[in-house]
Amino acid sequence: MEASERRVISVIVVNEASVLSRITDLFSGRGYNITSLTVAPIPESKYSRLTIVTSGSVRIIEQITKQLHKLIPVLKVYEHADLVEKEMALIKFPVSENIADINTLCEAYNGKIVNVGDNVIIAMVADEPKRVENFLKIITRYNPKEIVRSGAVALER
Repeated sequence: MEASERRVISVIVVNEASVLSRITDLFSGRGYNITSLTVAPIPESKYSRLTIVTSGSVRIIEQITKQLHKLIPVLKVYEHADLVEKEMALIKFPVSENIADINTLCEAYNGKIVNVGDNVIIAMVADEPKRVENFLKIITRYNPKEIVRSGAVALER
């Protein structure tokens, strides 16, 4: 049995209705899980880029990419080998927590405090997914009220 590994796949599609549901149907219909899915239009074009994080053996990932190629609005599919991958998180803290400590931690993870209100501080970090995960473990001591995490985005070098 082949080992299941984390994989990042980019899909360039025509930006039209139902494309996303067709791609997610392909995954769910075959029992493949999507860990993270990020979709955004490609500037000054009629296309969008989907960044899909999933896991599977080499054989399963090959099967997924072949099936993605068969979908009509799909222009290009590639699994990243050498990539730059980032993820963002927004974290809401009680205003009673130590702003200086939170800001120092954020800066260590390519982030900063982005908003201070009457009752809450909102911080943002943008880093590699494993580093974002580490940051979220560390900041639990500052009693986060809410955490919102984006999906991964990636580009090949």
